Amino acid sequence: MNTTMKKFGYPNTCLKEFSQWVVLLRPQQVTLGSLVLICREETTAFSQISADAFKELPGIIREIETSVSRTFGYSKINYLMLMMVDPEVHFHVIPRYDTPRLFSQQQFLDHGWPGPPLLKNPNDTSEEVHQKIFSHLKNNWIHGTSI
Repeated sequence: MNTTMKKFGYPNTCLKEFSQWVVLLRPQQVTLGSLVLICREETTAFSQISADAFKELPGIIREIETSVSRTFGYSKINYLMLMMVDPEVHFHVIPRYDTPRLFSQQQFLDHGWPGPPLLKNPNDTSEEVHQKIFSHLKNNWIHGTSI
């Protein structure tokens, strides 16, 4: 487990594990279903990840997009590779919504739509709602390649 995985709550927030990557539910829900896709390798530059990690990526992206789309029906999806605070290679995966979404009696807004996502303006969620998002996504995750 690298430091970025630990910061984002691995293993408790882990939706899916792959050989070279993990998909975690993002602690702050910028939009409903926001995730973090983290490379298991301790590399700090995208160009340094292994050939195996690159090879695995397209299948993971298909799983993410299919699973989040069928669970929450996003309008678009953004992948942000920032790596300014958390050093290892990772993407913030932000589903984008052109209208508010209701989940567990809570309204979720996409404050940045149609512009860039506003990471500093997430939807506040209780631990209970966060757990319900996690369970709902996990139960609706498609079955593809994993470890």
